Amino acid sequence: MAASALGLISVFSSPQELGASLAQLVAQRAACCLAGARARFALGLSGGSLVSMLARELPAAVAPAGPVSLARWTLGFCDERLVPFDHSESTYGLYRTHLLSRLPIPESQVITINPELPVEEAAEDYAKKLRQAFQGDSIPVFDLLILGVGPDGHTCSLFPDHPLLQEREKIVAPISDSPKPPPQRVTLTLPVLNAARTVIFVATGEGKAAVLKRILEDQEENPVPAALVQPHTGKLCWFLDEAAARLLTVPFEKHSTL
Repeated sequence: MAASALGLISVFSSPQELGASLAQLVAQRAACCLAGARARFALGLSGGSLVSMLARELPAAVAPAGPVSLARWTLGFCDERLVPFDHSESTYGLYRTHLLSRLPIPESQVITINPELPVEEAAEDYAKKLRQAFQGDSIPVFDLLILGVGPDGHTCSLFPDHPLLQEREKIVAPISDSPKPPPQRVTLTLPVLNAARTVIFVATGEGKAAVLKRILEDQEENPVPAALVQPHTGKLCWFLDEAAARLLTVPFEKHSTL
């Protein structure tokens, strides 16, 4: 991988090759963490196109480790829409249908919001669940967070110029005025994102090229939210396909799994 000021950049020939490499990285990170002193693996997932990418590649990548390994995974979500789990906009609902039905992670270790609560209470409830899952940590420290980035530079449900970018106390925050529907959401805050041991941004398609150039090459006075994700002691990586990386002039490493 080649490094920029904002992390290690890997570029893949296609989203399919990117997905295969991402799944292998998740499997390797899990194995490393489970072999460590804590003997657990905490993974935070984002929605969007990542759902189908991980559903296609991750079950086979982690299958060799067996169900005993997956029983020690803790799974959370980087943000969530305040909709029922059977709604097409529910990130957890989509993962439950397409991925978790094929990964025997104990239901008790999959941390979700309660979509029946008002958004402020849903955020507080999710924060409480995370603190219980990460007992001993002053702030939840995920082993791996997989994040997306929007064409406007948003990540999770942290949007440009939004007051939540200044949040330093809460680990989970409600948002009722999301510029991207649905308006009510629950999101991890920057302190949690920047406490992670590894963060991987995944971006594919020409529609992400302009904002990636801004994030990875421009020194903006008012950075977009994704550019504010800079883990304090962890690693930051970017997994891009060629279309998303087409405007970059900084060094990156080209990968091919074929």
